[in-house]
Amino acid sequence: MMAVGRSAGTVLLICLSFFVAVTGESPYRFFNWNVTYGDIYPLGVRQQGILINGQFPGPDIHSVTNDNLIINVHNSLDEPFLISWNGVQNRRNSYVDGMYGTTCPIPPRANYTYILQVKDQIGSFYYFPSLAFHKAAGGFGGIRILSRPGIPVPFADPAGDYTVLIGDWYKSNHTDLKSRLDKGKKLPSPDGILINGRSNGATLNVEQGMFVFVYFLFFVRSINILSYAYNIGKTYRLRISNVGLQNSLNFRIQNHRMKLVEVEGTHTLQTMFSSLDVHVGQSYSVLITADQSPRDYYLVVSSRFTDKTITTMGVLRYSGSSTSASGSVPGGPTIQIDWSLNQARAIRTNLTASGPRPNPQGSYHYGLIPLIRTIVFGSSAGQINGKQRYGINSVSFVPADTPLKLADFFKISGVYKINSISDKPTGGGLYLDTSVLQVDYRTFIEIIFENKEDIVQSYHLNGYSFWVVGMDGGQWNTGSRNGYNLRDAVSRSTVQVYPKSWTAIYIALDNVGMWNIRSEFWARQYLGQQLYLRVFTTSTSLRDEYPIPKNSRLCGRAKGRHTRPL
Repeated sequence: MMAVGRSAGTVLLICLSFFVAVTGESPYRFFNWNVTYGDIYPLGVRQQGILINGQFPGPDIHSVTNDNLIINVHNSLDEPFLISWNGVQNRRNSYVDGMYGTTCPIPPRANYTYILQVKDQIGSFYYFPSLAFHKAAGGFGGIRILSRPGIPVPFADPAGDYTVLIGDWYKSNHTDLKSRLDKGKKLPSPDGILINGRSNGATLNVEQGMFVFVYFLFFVRSINILSYAYNIGKTYRLRISNVGLQNSLNFRIQNHRMKLVEVEGTHTLQTMFSSLDVHVGQSYSVLITADQSPRDYYLVVSSRFTDKTITTMGVLRYSGSSTSASGSVPGGPTIQIDWSLNQARAIRTNLTASGPRPNPQGSYHYGLIPLIRTIVFGSSAGQINGKQRYGINSVSFVPADTPLKLADFFKISGVYKINSISDKPTGGGLYLDTSVLQVDYRTFIEIIFENKEDIVQSYHLNGYSFWVVGMDGGQWNTGSRNGYNLRDAVSRSTVQVYPKSWTAIYIALDNVGMWNIRSEFWARQYLGQQLYLRVFTTSTSLRDEYPIPKNSRLCGRAKGRHTRPL
């Protein structure tokens, strides 16, 4: 059936409100978004941006563990549109994942209501437009999932909680960038970097807190008094996400250190950093303390591992400040790989802290679970029919005419082939196919990402969080497992792979569905560096996978079929 219209959507929302009232289940939060084009000037020139409710970037989604999110998206563009939810696992329900392999696009002048649940999750994430090259025009925003009341959090409530969206940016319209890629050309380097949609202008406001005076009395012939003043500054949480198109970025604040507390839903050991590498697609939460003199301080974001370093600056502004940021702009790393690798290895899970549930994060001993399968993914780059393409294990992904998940549900043959991609690099030349790799539900596997190229790469897996057990230079082999972190590796959904290096992850396959694995280097993703992981079971139990949503749009060869009675 087609998506609910405005009147049907209203009936659906009323029914859902009544249902939660009488059942007492997890709360529902309602969002009504209108997606439009609009003029934006992030780098000083007019561009066609994609706005949500007139905002660039789009509005934040605030939620609590297990909340149900009802997001009604009206597509007022002149082309199909989809939103995906980076890091939100959509457990047992890949139909609403918002990638073309799972969800039909929303046609122009139509709407679709996403019904999501942030089941058993906490943390900092973001959403973005997944079709065409829309991500280069905006349409992205932050997602925060707070812990439920009564679930311990390993730090005090901050005085403020900010979303900080950083990313590289082009002056060209997204349509021009897409046209260039469609002609088989590479994109030039980005023109700048944005902080919350602005270049050299973003501001975060903080308050200094209070001074505590400590007095000491001592006697040397007479009474003497020494006093010391300590500034107990207020603490703020910054949720930093790299929503850009290709570059790793380094984030830092003048005269302020950052305490890392959370990475993509995992509470971490609380390590102090003076600057933080945020690879494309990744999200981090840090705490900063406003314990400096009340004035303005530089926020600095710069590109990493690029021939020419691009830098942008914002301002951390203390309440009552009358002094502009001044002094030396804090420098950061530029092309140093070892610096970044060592920082990545220092990011580990806080084993005693609670996650979305009261039990400690360390109660799941992933390092003791036997591996069922090892999969190795190697990136590929080359030309096919005279045009630039990218791939994984020699397969350059091309979208099918029907979302793969719908083809599964309706048992439509010929849309794709299971295991159309090898689970190891073949060493052969690039070729086009709709690459799908099947893995078994409730197994525990290892994936190795190999990068034989000279760039830093970044991969994301929808529907899952995985343990980053190892990363190093050179060629991976079974002996590399001797250096794995099998105790407190961080669990996340996006991971970097350094040049001429490998990264190893462990995954518990506990989420049935069709899940996208992709390069977060967006031109490479668009030109084929992605695949779908089909997590399969013969079970038809609702405990394993939900049925297709009643309001699912049907397209391609699924058009004209029926989901379930509404």
